[in-house]
Amino acid sequence: MRRFRDGSGRDWEAVVGRESWGAFFAIFVPAAGPDPVRQTQLDAGSWAEAEQMIDTFAEPELHELLGRATIKSLG
Repeated sequence: MRRFRDGSGRDWEAVVGRESWGAFFAIFVPAAGPDPVRQTQLDAGSWAEAEQMIDTFAEPELHELLGRATIKSLG
């Protein structure tokens, strides 16, 4: 898990998720407020690789991923 603040001052947590077809995603969970959970697919071949990507991304890279993220269906 990785915590960061976006350009608007909102706090987020980025974690790894996996869809049923095997793709790995960065899941963005808002720390507070009305923002929905979002996700962006990662180019990772394993859970460990996806975690390493999230852990080593610089904040601008996390901001870019969050900017491309789509709302994750929780239902």
